[in-house]
Amino acid sequence: MSTDFFAHQSAVIDEGCQIGAGTKIWHFSHLMSNCIIGEKCNIGQNVVVSPEVILGRNVKVQNNVSVYSGVVCEDDVFLGPSMVFTNIKNPRSAIIRKDQYEKTFIRKGASIGANATIICGIEMGEYAMIGAGAVVTKDVKPYALVVGNPSKQIGWVSEYGHRLVFDEDGIGECTESGDKYQLKNETVLKL
Repeated sequence: MSTDFFAHQSAVIDEGCQIGAGTKIWHFSHLMSNCIIGEKCNIGQNVVVSPEVILGRNVKVQNNVSVYSGVVCEDDVFLGPSMVFTNIKNPRSAIIRKDQYEKTFIRKGASIGANATIICGIEMGEYAMIGAGAVVTKDVKPYALVVGNPSKQIGWVSEYGHRLVFDEDGIGECTESGDKYQLKNETVLKL
């Protein structure tokens, strides 16, 4: 295991973890065996990363998040405070279903707000944004803005997280970056 990362003395890191350079692991967090953490990640206080989870480069995991087996987060993903992943759709305490963990994919640049719940087996598209407290039960399109319980898409966002408004030609512009986007057939593409 590389030693080019910081881990607070109260953090627990099990055997077989791969941790990228520049990553910071804070108070009372637990990285379980065989998880893969990319470079320059930030693992907040009281976080659990279960076996075989994959976090890409520059993933921010805020306090009190459990990232369960089956979750894959690509680069630049943001996981808000106390948000929740699941990995089995029909859990029962008396029935062992470890062989039924479902994969959940969070694509590059996506953000999940505080206290949101992500039901397993979904794919969240690039740069999608999930509002605080949302309960996501189905796939989310790239650049989609999703809120509520059950969650519903209410709009589109740029890579900077700003709401996109499209003109009659389906062209929208990010107010911060000036980047242009096109909405066509309920799909957003960066131009």
